[in-house]
Amino acid sequence: MSDFPHTPPRQSWTFSNDTNAEIRRAAASGIYDIRGGGSKRRLPHFDDLLFLGASISRYPLEGYREKCATDVWLGTRYAQKPIHLDIPVTIAGMSFGSLSGPAKEALGRGATLAGTSTTTGDGGMTEEERGHSKTLVYQYLPSRYGMNPDDLRRADAIELVVGQGAKPGGGGMLLGQKISDRVAEMRTLPKGIDQRSACRHPDWTGPDDMEIKILELREITDWQTPIYVKVGGARPYYDTALSVKAGADVVVLDGMQGGTAATQDVFIEHVGQPTLACIPQAVKALQDLGMHRKVQLVVSGGIRTGADVAKALALGADAVSIGTAALVALGDNDPALEEEYRKLGTTAGAYDDWHEGKDPAGITTQDPELFSRFDPVMGGRRLANYLKVMTLEAQTLARACGKNHLHNLEPEDLCALTVEAAAMAGVPLAGTSWIPGRGGY
Repeated sequence: MSDFPHTPPRQSWTFSNDTNAEIRRAAASGIYDIRGGGSKRRLPHFDDLLFLGASISRYPLEGYREKCATDVWLGTRYAQKPIHLDIPVTIAGMSFGSLSGPAKEALGRGATLAGTSTTTGDGGMTEEERGHSKTLVYQYLPSRYGMNPDDLRRADAIELVVGQGAKPGGGGMLLGQKISDRVAEMRTLPKGIDQRSACRHPDWTGPDDMEIKILELREITDWQTPIYVKVGGARPYYDTALSVKAGADVVVLDGMQGGTAATQDVFIEHVGQPTLACIPQAVKALQDLGMHRKVQLVVSGGIRTGADVAKALALGADAVSIGTAALVALGDNDPALEEEYRKLGTTAGAYDDWHEGKDPAGITTQDPELFSRFDPVMGGRRLANYLKVMTLEAQTLARACGKNHLHNLEPEDLCALTVEAAAMAGVPLAGTSWIPGRGGY
């Protein structure tokens, strides 16, 4: 035996335990991994930015005594009935099929209590959601599942979905175990059979065709209804510019931290750009066209707190949209259900098997026994409470920067903690005036 100590064994960073486990899984099964949720890798995000609160050079507003407004208008460009929301936090599109009927009802209830909008998602409009949503956005997707002109006219806005942050360039999935009789009837597809949405719309191939489709939707709704265009965060400058030129009232930009009901893991982790990198490019496109604030920008993908809301607005967004955070607020991934999550081979904080339809919280399932556990009235109250807290947090930060409206926040109110975040967000590295690629010191 050597008298010298041995170097302890080291795990490879390239071939980590997680990587090796995936190689073995793929080798054993011959199929790619499907999951829900969003990217799990560490990406530059809003936590890498800090606000520069007012002191002498700027004066803060007194909390609770000086007003800080939070309302937002969406769809003011062409629509005769633009949407006026009390808060700049909306609920993103999540389909009935992916979510249970009671969960969709709770989203409508919570959004209405908070004075904001919710969105249908793939698969059509449910009466639960329409009946409990004061303001409902109807998603018009490549699949056309559940789409009909009557529901288009019942909506308060129409969101033309071109891409999603978790899978730009890819279509949606809903596995057979979640295709109940009702879901199958709404989508006019067989019960119990996997359903895959197309990755592009069937009746256009480019922005010129999309302009024709937007005009068609305006004619169907008699020019009353705002038309949104949703794009995944891949090429935000050009996609935003082309959406504006095609006639969009609102551009919805979804970064790669955005979640999904189900897609290939390789999509979630390796396609798209971080939300933080997408916002300044979209804002620049709007500014270059002279349309910033005239065409509204809604940002989604990893929004969790009032700080995230305030930072997105400071970078130039008009509003944000939440999906995964809304589900957590309803009660998904609750540690109180840890024992049941473990029986599924996972844990509460990591549960992303939404596509399997076995959610013990009763939110991402079509199993009557499971979704009967979920109380949509209580869920709606929880969501409304969460939205209220997010808004109060954003107001607190805006007041600290001396702003009497959330939309008065600006990039000058921010600095970055990392070189990467400074370059992506276009704000100075903390302690300097240096924005990577733009000079300074």
